Amino acid sequence: MELIVQNLIIYAVPILFGLTVHEFAHGLLADRLGDPTPRELGRLTLNPLSHLDLIGTVVFFVTRVFGWAKPIAINPENLKSPRRDLMWIAMAGPLANFSLALCCALIYHLLNYFVITEILAAGRLLRPLQQMLVAGVVVNISLGLINLIPIPPLDGGRILAGILPETAAGYFRKLDSYGAIILIILVLSDSIGFILFPLLSTLTNLLLYGSRS
Repeated sequence: MELIVQNLIIYAVPILFGLTVHEFAHGLLADRLGDPTPRELGRLTLNPLSHLDLIGTVVFFVTRVFGWAKPIAINPENLKSPRRDLMWIAMAGPLANFSLALCCALIYHLLNYFVITEILAAGRLLRPLQQMLVAGVVVNISLGLINLIPIPPLDGGRILAGILPETAAGYFRKLDSYGAIILIILVLSDSIGFILFPLLSTLTNLLLYGSRS
């Protein structure tokens, strides 16, 4: 029980911050591209309470690799080039998570390089911080990878719709109504895990340990 509580505490900040920054990035780029909707709805903030979905957050705490926040509302009519701009807005979330993962890894390596952990009480004071940074790498890589799956309404689906020819993109968008069902089937069948975990392991090891395995 004590170990479970400890793990929840270690993962709490990375999960809350990762989900928040993901949605904030969507909203910020939408605002920069001409759509004030996220700002008007109070979503241009790093306050987790404005972005988190209770069920999606709980799922992430349980799985540590899969979860979701409240999606950012976008009005394409406010965008100069809706198809192109929606694609870039979709990319913003995963890119923000990958950037966060990189930052966590850099801070982790800096702590090790300067041997601060040996100076401060033989590492006891900063060991939880190191564990939280490792969790930050795992959580943000997971968020980035999952959202790049090319299934609407995930970011990957929005990105693919922006790349496909207009006619094909129109047919692809019709999957929006079934995207959630497809995603649930992939999760329950562990198909996502089959693809996700090898990539997650490879990228995590490269960032933290400089090796592929």
